[in-house]
Amino acid sequence: MMETMQFTNHSMLTDYYEITMSNGYFKHGMKDTIAVFDMFFRNVPEDGGYAIMAGVEQMVNYLEHLRFTEDDVAYLRGLGVFDEAFLDYLKRFKFECDVWSVPEGLPIFPNEPIVKVKGPIIQAQLIETMILLTINHQSLIATKSSRIVRSAEGRTVMEFGARRAQGTWASVLGARAAYIGGVAGTSCTLSGELFNIPVLGTMAHSWVQAFPSEFEAFKAYALAYPDDCQLLVDTYNTLKSGVPNAIRVAREVLEPVGKRLKAIRIDSGDLAYLTMTARKMLDEAGLEDCTITISNALDEYLIRDLAHQGACFNSLGVGERLITSRAEPVFSGVYKMSMIEREGVQEPRMKISDNPGKMTNPGEKNLFRLYNRETGQVEADLITLADETIDDTKPLTIFDPLHSWKRKTLYSFRAVPLLKPIFVKGVRCHKPRDIEEIRSFCKKEMATLWPSLLRFENPQTYYVDLSDKLWALRQSFLDNASHGIFEPKAISE
Repeated sequence: MMETMQFTNHSMLTDYYEITMSNGYFKHGMKDTIAVFDMFFRNVPEDGGYAIMAGVEQMVNYLEHLRFTEDDVAYLRGLGVFDEAFLDYLKRFKFECDVWSVPEGLPIFPNEPIVKVKGPIIQAQLIETMILLTINHQSLIATKSSRIVRSAEGRTVMEFGARRAQGTWASVLGARAAYIGGVAGTSCTLSGELFNIPVLGTMAHSWVQAFPSEFEAFKAYALAYPDDCQLLVDTYNTLKSGVPNAIRVAREVLEPVGKRLKAIRIDSGDLAYLTMTARKMLDEAGLEDCTITISNALDEYLIRDLAHQGACFNSLGVGERLITSRAEPVFSGVYKMSMIEREGVQEPRMKISDNPGKMTNPGEKNLFRLYNRETGQVEADLITLADETIDDTKPLTIFDPLHSWKRKTLYSFRAVPLLKPIFVKGVRCHKPRDIEEIRSFCKKEMATLWPSLLRFENPQTYYVDLSDKLWALRQSFLDNASHGIFEPKAISE
């Protein structure tokens, strides 16, 4: 099965200002000016302790197929805004940037570069929207799915959100991201076909309503699927009709041919009370091996509460609140310039704002994760300038970049660079990863996080620190700004 979907050409899926700025760069002779842009995100959804990187394979596929068609150029010409020489440049467009990304499935944290693009400024600018759209959406759903799976405490979680997603590809790619985040499978058949994700599901209430009686509906389903008979028992009355009819089908239809009722599903009502009572009824009927699935607007908080109340369920179908990340449906990824070259000289760039959360880190950067050698647990992430290396055979003192007196010295750690090259001069060097490999990698890396990061309420803040050189560069920008000096060149004077 193919892991990278072949989209229609999405080169025109940009914000309009990316094209107007690119036309301006072209008019001012800057089309070959080299710039560096970073994608990072500002806040973890729902005030959580971590997020999960997802969408890299689709981003690679998009970048690999960048081009502007005759129709694209004709549309832009018709707007009457763009120079003909610029439109000719778009007709001959060839992507030539270097691109780095952290691996898909990796737990990620605010303000660290998760994608870096270096190349001609027009090219680096034009890809902003699609990079953000691709990574933001899937990272949001992978993160939400991870939270939901953890709340289930080992029970099987199925993604049931196809009909609630905001559009076709939100459904298809949302299911992909959810699988990376840990769900067992999806109800979305197209995601199963494209990505080789297990497809799961049984029946809807309409099946039960299509037959003269609930028993006849259950019997027909059992005859059609005797090896995988799972019955939806809440169409009429869960305890007075649905569960008794399921037990009757198990005894009269399945057991005489040597088969067992596999599961019942409850999709409405008081799920704690209904599952506990249904479990007792099934057990008394000798159906201890029949599992119970629940669904109906579940999220991590309701799942956790049901478990605490003693609800008896083995698996869950989670739909709208997963596929839309309903509690916080926006991932805060942004794409900002951090360096530009002029006459062969690299000039760091930094956004300075009255809102501290909107300030950026200047310069071309790298990102390292520091793991404890004895425990394998993460200690911190360290953002450095691109030309820096970390000698993990020697002690390293890290510090909070906002509260620099808060320091910690690491003595036994290994430093792993996280930004991996995926394009060199526009040529793909990224080897596609099978979704099972990505999912397994995510599970392995999640196991390295501190338990305090996994809390749903008030999780520990993960350390994302700056190297001494990067911190000094950032401070030089801020110190100059405090004296009314805003030109970047003044930093080196």
